[in-house]
Amino acid sequence: MTYLMLAGAMCLSLLASEPEADAETYAAAYKAILESGGPMVVMVGTDGSPPCQAMKRHVLPELRRRRWFGRIVFARVNARREARLAQRLTGGGPVPQLVMFRRTPEGWVRRKLVGRHSVETAERFIEQGIALDEATRRQAAARLAARQRTGEADRSEAPNGDD
Repeated sequence: MTYLMLAGAMCLSLLASEPEADAETYAAAYKAILESGGPMVVMVGTDGSPPCQAMKRHVLPELRRRRWFGRIVFARVNARREARLAQRLTGGGPVPQLVMFRRTPEGWVRRKLVGRHSVETAERFIEQGIALDEATRRQAAARLAARQRTGEADRSEAPNGDD
């Protein structure tokens, strides 16, 4: 009986340390990126792959501990359970993959880190993506400021008058 209680307590502690599944779904992350405009990183993997499990058990928790997930929107996609989505995200490539999406004035930009990597490599991948995103935002702000100085109209839509 004591062993059963100990096993139950261990399971509960493991569940408590794992982030809420809903918080890391692609749907939730996609909604968040549309609202924030910031970069999104998706971990595409499977449950049975040792490289995927290594990334899930060692790399992702360390990235979370180092607070990278506070600077990006993060999601996990299981390539077996969400095969069509995984195909679209990875282009059919191998797993694991960290896929970063950034919104630019020209549209979405995708970067990929394929295979099992160290925490440091994954950290550099995210850091470079954030730097690219920040540079894109600065360039867009500078273009907007230049247009406003010259009186060039921006391309935003006029209100529809239903207010």
